[in-house]
Amino acid sequence: MTKRRGNGEDSIYRDGDRWRGAIHLGYDEKGRRIRKKVSGRTRNEVADKLRSLRKLVDAGTVPDDKITVKAFLDRWLAHNLPGTVAESTEDDYNDTVRLHLSPALGRKRLAKLTVLDVDKLWQAKREAGYSANSIRIMRTVLRKALGQAEREGIVPRNVGALSAAPHVVAKEGRTLTIDQAKRLLKTVTGHRFEIAIMIALAYGLRRGEVLGLHWSAVDWDAGTVRLTHAVKRNKNRDKTSKRKTALVISELKTPKSRRTLVLTPQIMAKLRALHVHQAKAKIAAGELWKDHGLVFTTAVGTPMDPDNFSHTFSKLAKRAGLGHWHPHELRHSGASLMLAQGTPLHVVSEILGHTSIAITKDVYGHLLVDDKRAAAEAMSGALFGT
Repeated sequence: MTKRRGNGEDSIYRDGDRWRGAIHLGYDEKGRRIRKKVSGRTRNEVADKLRSLRKLVDAGTVPDDKITVKAFLDRWLAHNLPGTVAESTEDDYNDTVRLHLSPALGRKRLAKLTVLDVDKLWQAKREAGYSANSIRIMRTVLRKALGQAEREGIVPRNVGALSAAPHVVAKEGRTLTIDQAKRLLKTVTGHRFEIAIMIALAYGLRRGEVLGLHWSAVDWDAGTVRLTHAVKRNKNRDKTSKRKTALVISELKTPKSRRTLVLTPQIMAKLRALHVHQAKAKIAAGELWKDHGLVFTTAVGTPMDPDNFSHTFSKLAKRAGLGHWHPHELRHSGASLMLAQGTPLHVVSEILGHTSIAITKDVYGHLLVDDKRAAAEAMSGALFGT
């Protein structure tokens, strides 16, 4: 005879030589009752499992040990991720799940996913020729998604975070020498991208940051400009449009990236001339002009396409006799040249908009050899009199 249910217990009953229990979780969208079942060798074992399950439900989590990795990742992308990262990052995460995580792990039950399963995936990606940095990105996406599953009680631990992190060796980027930088600036004189290239090089700005500069952010009296936005090409979220991508002007995502730059008199003079030229272009364009308040625009006031900017910049670099260069290498060049001129590391970090000086040191610390040599010589003089 089955023992009567105790106070506060969910359904417990005996089934042959096993004890089983069930907990009521509510009703689905069709009005059907949702129940979660557990089993054990003894009644007490089942009662303990139900009490643990009840605590999770009372805390607002409804574990689902039947959901597959793909189903959970799709749900996470649709409901948990939006609004927590920039749209461009969200697009990258979707691509990572679609191309790498779901094909390899998607059919597995999420609750049964193991560290070994994940480590085998990273090994397979290495053998397929993917770089350590690409695998690092895959691991980051999986770790973040499984963090949500852990909070919901679907998994007891985050196997993505416990998997072996790939060893990423940072590559030293190319940098223009002073002579090369001067040759480039001479070549772009008079070109419509002249000032954009000049500012990107002088302050180590990202491509999108330069193209996202607004006239309203320029303080003509103080000689400064505030960086607040960036122009990016993201996946088109307009369902009525046939275009796969769209240009967007988005706010910079971190407080450190929203920063103020002190402009040189030469750059201020160039900006004043551009402001006058743009005002004339606006009048000439008439109703065709689409005003976004941007410093760098197309002939009708719309944002410049970052990809077109990159293609044109590469052509200008080749014209200057430098070969193929990407605008992002202007950022590395600007930082390197600032450090070479003796600019303190923390100042360079602020100008670049890094979230911490540690990032700047990791990327550009190898350029501080002269500072280290000067420190060693100073200590030698103080200690040994040499």
